[in-house]
Amino acid sequence: MLDINRVLKADRLLRSFTGLNRKAFDELLQTFEIVLNQEAIASSKKKLRKRSVGGGRKARLQRVEDKLFFILFYFKCYPTFDVAGVLFDLHRSRAHRWMLKLQAILESALGKKMVLPERKLESIEDFMTRFPGAIEVMIDGTERPIQRPKVKEKQRSNYSGKKKRHTRKHLVMTDQNKRVLVLSKATVGKIHDKRQLDEEKLVDFVPDEVPIHVDLGFQGLQKEFVNIKIPDKKPRGKELSEEHKQSNRKKSSEHVKCEHTISGIKRYNAATAVYRNRIHDLDDRFMLTAAGLWNFYLMAA
Repeated sequence: MLDINRVLKADRLLRSFTGLNRKAFDELLQTFEIVLNQEAIASSKKKLRKRSVGGGRKARLQRVEDKLFFILFYFKCYPTFDVAGVLFDLHRSRAHRWMLKLQAILESALGKKMVLPERKLESIEDFMTRFPGAIEVMIDGTERPIQRPKVKEKQRSNYSGKKKRHTRKHLVMTDQNKRVLVLSKATVGKIHDKRQLDEEKLVDFVPDEVPIHVDLGFQGLQKEFVNIKIPDKKPRGKELSEEHKQSNRKKSSEHVKCEHTISGIKRYNAATAVYRNRIHDLDDRFMLTAAGLWNFYLMAA
């Protein structure tokens, strides 16, 4: 069985197992415990207890620290439930139930910390109220692999020609500090970045004075909106001038912040590895929680 106390005492080990240092872990633990207690009270009101509190078989994950460590470990390493069961001395079905319960609690705790990204923008006023410190924003798409669907229609819609595999896709909007501002809901891997951006209407509600950095996957956006920073495309049969190349390098140096943000989210294997769980749209919750953990990491740094 995994010795959790040993990991909690060693900052290097804690980072490897959870992605957080001890200071950040303890800060998140306080909010996590509040949400956990609120959930326990709400659950007790819904159903009549047949035995007193503390009765019955003792849980393997007794302390709040154990529960938070379990769910952070699951996100960081994304083990199978057989492996998680052996490490935490649980049956695989119990490990699965703990994951589902604690993921929702972790997401709520991150929401209370105000680090979860928005899923959609409704107006320019909404953007300015929610992100007053955003001087510039960067937008990019990211994909996570999924298992090959058995239904032919789903195979076609989820197949990404870019990645040459079946995926689900998100759009990520970040600011100059690499914080995730908006994370779109997961959609099929076949959809093009520009088409998904048009459907989500992310750019529509960004103030004109805020520069928007995108890559060539969003070609044509500069014709629809002002203040779009996009690299110059090489003319067919010709070469870019040295001035255009230098301009592209400068634009890429700004847009790369979004790529760094996505790599920060994908430190968590639950948002990176091939999605194994069978629950519909749980992969979307995984990506949202991983983005919240990245924002929390930046805030606690």
